[in-house]
Amino acid sequence: MKISCSILLLLFCVLFKAQQKNYQLIDVENNQKTVVKDSLSAVKFLDSLSQNNYFFTEVKKVEKKENITEIYFHKGKNFNQAQVTVPAEVATFSQLKTEFFTKNVDSLKKTINEKYRNQGYAFNRVKSKFSGMKNSIPQIEISVIKGNQRKIDAFVIKGYEKVPVRFIKNLKKEFQGKRYDDKNLVAINQSLQNHPFLLLDKPPQTLFTKDSTQVFLFLRKKKSNSFDGVIGFGNDKTNKFTFNGSLNINFRNIFNRFETVNVFWQRNPDKGQTFDLQTDIPYLFKSNLGTNINVNIYRQDSTFATVKFLPSIYLHLSSRQKIGIRGRFETSAIIDTLYTQGKDFTKQGIGLWYEFTEPSEIGLFLHKTKIRAEADYISTNYSKENASVIQNNFLFSAERNFHIAGNNYLNLRGETALLNSKNEFVANELLRFGGWNSFRGFNENSIYANLYYYTTAEYRYLVGEQAFFDVFGQYGEFNNKSLQLKPKIYSFGLGFNFVLPIGLMSFQLSNGSEFGNSIKFADTKIHWGILSRF
Repeated sequence: MKISCSILLLLFCVLFKAQQKNYQLIDVENNQKTVVKDSLSAVKFLDSLSQNNYFFTEVKKVEKKENITEIYFHKGKNFNQAQVTVPAEVATFSQLKTEFFTKNVDSLKKTINEKYRNQGYAFNRVKSKFSGMKNSIPQIEISVIKGNQRKIDAFVIKGYEKVPVRFIKNLKKEFQGKRYDDKNLVAINQSLQNHPFLLLDKPPQTLFTKDSTQVFLFLRKKKSNSFDGVIGFGNDKTNKFTFNGSLNINFRNIFNRFETVNVFWQRNPDKGQTFDLQTDIPYLFKSNLGTNINVNIYRQDSTFATVKFLPSIYLHLSSRQKIGIRGRFETSAIIDTLYTQGKDFTKQGIGLWYEFTEPSEIGLFLHKTKIRAEADYISTNYSKENASVIQNNFLFSAERNFHIAGNNYLNLRGETALLNSKNEFVANELLRFGGWNSFRGFNENSIYANLYYYTTAEYRYLVGEQAFFDVFGQYGEFNNKSLQLKPKIYSFGLGFNFVLPIGLMSFQLSNGSEFGNSIKFADTKIHWGILSRF
């Protein structure tokens, strides 16, 4: 019974298929054949030729052979130059005249189509109608079927779906309800490119339905934990060759909350050591509020030790901007009783800070733009003298990578800081800079100042996506009021960075001096480092 039913079903399908008509359109110029399923499709095909500047398409003959209908046609000449008439609404929208001559009808239709697309009319159709010849020039009427204006209605997360709820809400706040156009799609893509915690497996995809436009984001959790080790070689103040270095370990997004725990240790050639512990949680209670808690300990051999505690709370202004308020608690103690340049003190204060970060399209660069500004109001108490003073601390830094041409890039960076007060500062409360991450031709944290600024210009040549070479120069000035020093300094050097299986390796040679003093080869600094992500 089953076999009989199967045979009957097969015969029915064959007979049904045999009864279907087949339409073949044949170009008489080249005998090119186009097969369509029905007469309506055949009419649409011939109409499309007239829409593509074959205004004199002519059907030569029609032949029927059993269930096959053969339509022979001649396209005629392709007229891409024409006198065009455009409706007033379309002309105003596209910033065109209502009547003009064009040498390229195809390009004109594409331009009008793109203008409508950029206003959210994703499915607009630009039609052309041939209305005759005048002085051997085709007369064309352009019309536009706009369709519905599309807006971004929703985001759908695929792949890595454990992203913070507030992150998705911020994405919706920034883009949901905006026009669906290429500009906003590029902005969405850029906002996620080189994100510290996310990877885009492919560009955003779109699902159109009758009533909605949904943007699909295919995300993957990024390997964002990192180990950054730097080894440095150079001479200390006594011209003795010494070893120094730093370790920087970041644990990021372990709990899928975009959180960060950073542990940093550094030893400089002059026996100073820094330990820094920082915790950052960006979305507290699923809100745009975040918190950052920083503990910093600095010990200068057996001379003095300083501890800072900086608790902070901040607001996400956007995906790239933060503004925060912080407390500042600091204490410093003199260990060596013979050390007279420093004093025991405690500080309490409050401060404001702002940060802007723009990701880089180049994976080897940490960011494209970064700006940081800080201002603190501090009350300082010198315990042994039983004296209190008010101080202000300011810092501003900015960095930007510029694309010159081809594989050539220019990195510009500047930083300035000021510790301001009516009284004289003691050595253990002064600002410290110099080294790998600031003024590279000098030892780590070897320059003490109450005011400093410096600028860096670095030329980078990119070799594919695996390496870049750099040459840099730096200029700076600082003021040490207590020692009455106000020198001008400079540094220069070169290096290279390239990707290994274990991470990004950096190697750099640098040297620097004060203007008026000669460069000494013995002062050359060598730094070698590895940045590994896991």
